[in-house]
Amino acid sequence: MKKASSPNSLEPFRFLLRIHNESSAVQVLKQPASMDNLEHRSDAELLRLALAGEESAFLLLYERLKGGVFRYAFYMTNSKPAAEEVIQEVFIALLESGKRYRETQGNVAAFVFGMARNFVRRVERRESAYQPLPADETVEKLSRRLASEPEILPEQMIRGELVESVRAAIASLPEHYRQVVVLCDLCELSYAEAASRLECAVGTVRSRLNRGHALLSQKLKTAGTPQTEFPITGTEGCLI
Repeated sequence: MKKASSPNSLEPFRFLLRIHNESSAVQVLKQPASMDNLEHRSDAELLRLALAGEESAFLLLYERLKGGVFRYAFYMTNSKPAAEEVIQEVFIALLESGKRYRETQGNVAAFVFGMARNFVRRVERRESAYQPLPADETVEKLSRRLASEPEILPEQMIRGELVESVRAAIASLPEHYRQVVVLCDLCELSYAEAASRLECAVGTVRSRLNRGHALLSQKLKTAGTPQTEFPITGTEGCLI
């Protein structure tokens, strides 16, 4: 899968950690631990170490989680600059409010994703104008699924008109349906992973995804795009 690009520089987070240390928001920065020594630590352990001033732990946690956060923000906002803004705000917020995290409430990824949802909503309120979803292999794969017989459709129809119609249709879905389509179809999370991120039941994810697929099919039918019913998802994994 071709993944959306994510911010290259970690310097804002290194700098922020130092500022936190200097202001006594966390303990004095410790001698950075070897990444090899941290690789097998859980996300929760890395977060605790990061909040205690261990820069290497924070950077490793960032590396683990940034891809999922960035792709979600990227597909929800349809904007790379907005996604970059979201990912920076999320990890700054993690440093500032990470002490609120409790393992009994879910995993760190879900905690971080909750922050991402809030920042995405802020961006969407600020930039409500529709922007087409960027070109991506996952959008093309979803477009092919929507086509009843893609092998007999002209390639330019699949990669051109159909893909653009799918992008527009996804962007116009109500948020609770768009979220599960983005998470399961485009970010390729399982039902269980999506349910954890959205803090809802697996059955809710499945029903919303099926409803989202039905709405996509209806929107594409209304737009005159050649396709039939969107395939109903099964109980194992997600569509793509």
